[in-house]
Amino acid sequence: MPFIATYQDSSGAVRQLELSATTLQKARRQLRRRNMVPLSITAKPHQGSAAPGGWRTRLERQPGIRDRAVWASQLSALVAAGIPLVRCLDLVAEQQKLPTFKRAILAVARDVNQGATITAAMGCWPRVFDDLTVTMVQAGEAGGILGEVLSRLATVLEDHAKLDNNIKGAISYPLMILGIAVLVFLGMTIFLIPTFSGILEQFGSQLPLLTQWMVNLSNLLRSPWCLLLVAAAIVGASMLTRFYRTAHGRHQCDAFVLRLPLFGDLLQKTATAQFCRTFSCLTHAGVPILTALDILRNVTGNAVIRHSIQMATHDIQQGIPLSESLQKEKAFPHMALSMISIGEETGKMSGILTKVADFYDAEVSTTVKTLTGLLEPMMIIVVGGIVGAILLAMYLPMFAVFDQIQ
Repeated sequence: MPFIATYQDSSGAVRQLELSATTLQKARRQLRRRNMVPLSITAKPHQGSAAPGGWRTRLERQPGIRDRAVWASQLSALVAAGIPLVRCLDLVAEQQKLPTFKRAILAVARDVNQGATITAAMGCWPRVFDDLTVTMVQAGEAGGILGEVLSRLATVLEDHAKLDNNIKGAISYPLMILGIAVLVFLGMTIFLIPTFSGILEQFGSQLPLLTQWMVNLSNLLRSPWCLLLVAAAIVGASMLTRFYRTAHGRHQCDAFVLRLPLFGDLLQKTATAQFCRTFSCLTHAGVPILTALDILRNVTGNAVIRHSIQMATHDIQQGIPLSESLQKEKAFPHMALSMISIGEETGKMSGILTKVADFYDAEVSTTVKTLTGLLEPMMIIVVGGIVGAILLAMYLPMFAVFDQIQ
């Protein structure tokens, strides 16, 4: 089976290499033997098919973490009931509503029915089944415990989905309120202030400083200069996006995010919980530690943590303990590193990692509740301050006009 590997050479340039291997893991081993660290490995799409990589698959919604969690849970229950694997895949496909996911499951069932392993069949659909899912299925298939491994995979994916929802809830709420406040401010400044300023000019009264400032801002927002400011903001955002797409830019931006007050600590705890739970699941399934770290590096979203895992992979090959290597980058909390060190000493890494993940799951939930409780009154004050400032700017000159009339 052909695979396309994207890697970074010694000069820092990104290159691609075509490999021939039966599974995704064997393709990774080929690269490791060549001392290459892959950025990504995907199955090469079949010519003329609308399957992996086809235009139809790209346009349709891809399955998310929760979709894969439901799939793993359903398949685990069916396999545990003793139903043949091909029949299990057909039954799961019948319940699937996402067209891409349904086609992938049916294709996997067809390939398995023709004698292929489920791991090799899933490897043909890299946009549907990520590295974590494929590796866990391979471990369960090799050990004859596919149902148990799928159940653990479903639990891990469900926990990841809950953490992601917690983060989205904590971040989206203040952003939504702030967006509403900005829209209210712009609407009142652009449409309401000019009307009142025109009325006040007829009376010939001198505008207070706050009102004059709001009138000047309103004139600026309605002038051609505002278009230039918007264009400059778009150009700046585009440049920032291009900078973020580079390896150095993403590392710098992600490092800055981790240093943010409140949100940085929350993101670090979330990444630690996901790292520990996934690592525990992989090691419990019998996946080699280097392969597990490769998968963790690929599924990690933060570039700082990804670089820390990458350096740990290199250090472990040199005989350096995992906890000692991870401590160099300081991407993980000290408590998590201490627990990993204890796991290495006692040989109970999987169980300790699960306890660490549970601890940081609870920490994330507590932090989100605390953050939401702090942000709610702050957002109310911000919105009230914006609306109050505009109303004050409009009513102050009216009091001066009333004094002149009297």
